[in-house]
Amino acid sequence: MREEYFKWHSPNLGREIQMLVFGHAGYPVILFPTSMGSYHENRDQGLIASAKWYIEQGLIQIFCPDSIDKDSFYNKKIHPTHRIQNHVFYDKMICHEIVERVKNNTYSGKVAVAGCSFGGYHAANFAFRHPGYVSHMFSMGGAFNIKSFMDGFHDDNVFYNSPEDYLHGLNDRELWNMDIVLGTSNWDICFDANLKLSRVLAHRDIPHWLDVRQDREHDWPAWKEMFPHYLSRIKFF
Repeated sequence: MREEYFKWHSPNLGREIQMLVFGHAGYPVILFPTSMGSYHENRDQGLIASAKWYIEQGLIQIFCPDSIDKDSFYNKKIHPTHRIQNHVFYDKMICHEIVERVKNNTYSGKVAVAGCSFGGYHAANFAFRHPGYVSHMFSMGGAFNIKSFMDGFHDDNVFYNSPEDYLHGLNDRELWNMDIVLGTSNWDICFDANLKLSRVLAHRDIPHWLDVRQDREHDWPAWKEMFPHYLSRIKFF
């Protein structure tokens, strides 16, 4: 299984960013790390290994970018307006420096996005903000409300990065063409968050699958079961 390391200066972030890429060809999958996780976290925790068959067959190519959560949502030393602005810069980096460069590696001209825990938020938020670029969204144990990070502060950037809020008014038809999976379990600490987002999607008649597994913790063993299952939903040819 090919593994490549990339490091570059991001013009959107104004700093260096790192990324691992797994596989030699196939459908591009952007896989976000968990809260404050690094670009190698999904490999170290075995999530990449769970998708080994798809990677070695050349069906998918997984892109694992670094997070900047320590400089955005989790940075209590700066004002919330700067926290959310830093996240907006991160969104631009993902979009313009990664997705736009790999989306044409497949027939659809789109990518799949995925993530576990807070990576599930990143996957969902990116997908819903950029539905024209995303064919599949797989969230595993995600939570989708960022207000707790904002200390009561609210502006347009906060609103338009809170899927529970902006989905009510989103009318991009590509959203209805997206394959959306919300993976959770009855023991998941984010179970209620997934139910709530599912209700928001259902209210808009947006097709999705709320996959509720039984007796699984909010942890890597559950996500390693989910990830290869969800990848099987991609039409590779």
